[in-house]
Order: sequence, then C-alpha cells, then structure tokens
Amino acid sequence: MSRKKLIEQLKKKNPQINQSEIEKLLDIFSESIHNSLKNKDNVEIRGFGSFYSKILKENFNARNPSTNDLIYKPDRIKLRFRPSKNLKKIINK
Repeated sequence: MSRKKLIEQLKKKNPQINQSEIEKLLDIFSESIHNSLKNKDNVEIRGFGSFYSKILKENFNARNPSTNDLIYKPDRIKLRFRPSKNLKKIINK
C-alpha cells in the first residue's frame, strides 16, 4: 500500500480530520520510528509487530559472482520486522 492510498483510507474512516493533519501525523509517526532505529532502539507496536536492527558481521570471503574476485564487506546494519501473533492470524485467514 502506498502512502497516498493510506492517507485516502484514513480520510474515509475519519472525515472530520483534514488531509494535511493526516499527512503530518504520518510524518511524525515515521520520523519517530526512524529516530529510535537510528539510536539502536527497538520499536514495538502492539497488535502489529516490532522493528529491530541487526548488525551483520564483516565478511572477508565474499565473492563477486561475475568476476569471481574476493570482496570485503564491512559491518552493516540490517532492519528486521517481526509480525505479531494477531497480524499473523489476520493474514493467514
């Protein structure tokens, strides 16, 4: 679902709220998730799931598949999402 469609659905469910207010709300929500993940904190939304970051170790033995050359891959952070039990139930119905 795109941001535009999400705003449209929220506007249909809550017609008393302006579209600009909904956009500000989504911006604040996404910024707070970005900031907490930057600070290496986990974000848990009850009934939806949790976002967390995982540090992947450096790799000295990675290979470029086209040239078969060795590549050094430094430490990197990967974002992960773990859905809640409720979300899993809804999806698997």
